[in-house]
Amino acid sequence: MASASVVSPSDWFVERQVGELASSLGEPESVTARRRQAFESYRRLAVEPNPLYRQYSYFSGVDLRRADPAASGQAVRRPKPGPSTVLLVHDASGTHVEMPEQLRSAGLSVETVPEVLKGPNAESFVGTGNTSHEKFLSLNSALFNRGVRLDVPDDFPIPVRVQDVSVLSRPDQALLVRRVLRAGKRTRVCYSEEVYATEEARDQRLYSSVVHATSGQGAQMVYLTVHVPDERAVSFYGREGVTGPGSHLGWIWSGFGGMRTNYRNDTHLAHPGSEVDDLQTIYGDGSSAFNNYVEITHDSDSTTGQSITRGVFKDHSRGTSRGMMRIQPKTQKVVSYLAEYGMLLSKTARCETTPDLEILSSMDVKATHSSSVTPVDREKVFYLESRGIDELDATRMITEGFLSAVLDRAPVAGLREVLYPILDARWNGRPVHWTSEGTLPFMPPLSILGWGEVGDWRMDTKLRDTAGRG
Repeated sequence: MASASVVSPSDWFVERQVGELASSLGEPESVTARRRQAFESYRRLAVEPNPLYRQYSYFSGVDLRRADPAASGQAVRRPKPGPSTVLLVHDASGTHVEMPEQLRSAGLSVETVPEVLKGPNAESFVGTGNTSHEKFLSLNSALFNRGVRLDVPDDFPIPVRVQDVSVLSRPDQALLVRRVLRAGKRTRVCYSEEVYATEEARDQRLYSSVVHATSGQGAQMVYLTVHVPDERAVSFYGREGVTGPGSHLGWIWSGFGGMRTNYRNDTHLAHPGSEVDDLQTIYGDGSSAFNNYVEITHDSDSTTGQSITRGVFKDHSRGTSRGMMRIQPKTQKVVSYLAEYGMLLSKTARCETTPDLEILSSMDVKATHSSSVTPVDREKVFYLESRGIDELDATRMITEGFLSAVLDRAPVAGLREVLYPILDARWNGRPVHWTSEGTLPFMPPLSILGWGEVGDWRMDTKLRDTAGRG
């Protein structure tokens, strides 16, 4: 077998697997045809379409030829869902749904892939999202084997909490999950995606996640991702959001593991008064590598967008963070902010940040960006040591403070306290595994804070003054 470092990403999968997967799902031929078109895009496209950034892709050593999208296995142990919570578990046996009768009776709709593929939305489910120009989005369209379609009706009377858990449990697993979410007018949705593994795998395995989210007028939707797979996992994330008038969309992504991770997020502020907050925190150690790209497009007047990314890297880990804020022609009363920061905890770690602004309007707009990559501040470490704290604990405290500047802006109550136990485990080299017995690494109940209750949510002078502080 060829060395993993020279295997082309276009050769990870073969077209035969598209037919095998389609046959196992019993889907219509029209859906399979769309899958094959997407597979051709996957084979044709480059990993990084922009040649200026190809040297920063960090995909050396990846070989997914053993990963099998059609493989099946036993179900993992499922936790007890919280009150009024929709629980989704994606594993080797399929997708499992538990929904309170109260939500079902009120009209909440949740369909899994087998149900979607038998209904009128089958072809649009495959074609949802921008799969024509991005290699790994196309791969998900071609080989997705799990997924859900969530529809929250207009004026739904109950805040919707969805807990979505994906577990890698087979050594040859390729878990490709597709999610289509609609938050109707004046609804509130808090959706968490959690990614775990049962144990350390010998072979590399794949987790792929694509989300297409639309929000109606006045809706509030928060989508939180907690990425904690094993150290042999290769992961690809794709996000696309379209906002309605006066709606609020929050993307939160926190990564704590994996071998190679690629994250892409595109949001279109399509109607007046809509806002998006895109927040990412990354902790890299060992030889892990993270590629992060965020794009926010202001398509309408009176829109607000901000993207803040902070990553901490130690050992031989790598990270790239790129962002694009685009303000379309003739839009006005737009406020846009982009910030990307990296902290290096060892001399062998590396991080690159590239913020971009594309301002095509000469109207009343405000757009700013900020970026830096720096080692941990030795003066701060020395100060804490002078107070009786050893160097390792001092560095960790500074790291937690560096990441909390992002987490504290999230419109989710107590998010820092929820995520720091995972950071503590990773920092101290303890595995975070999904086990058949004992305590599962499972998120506690979460709730959305009102956007007005988050001090720096709106883009004001205070945020611009404080966003760059560690």
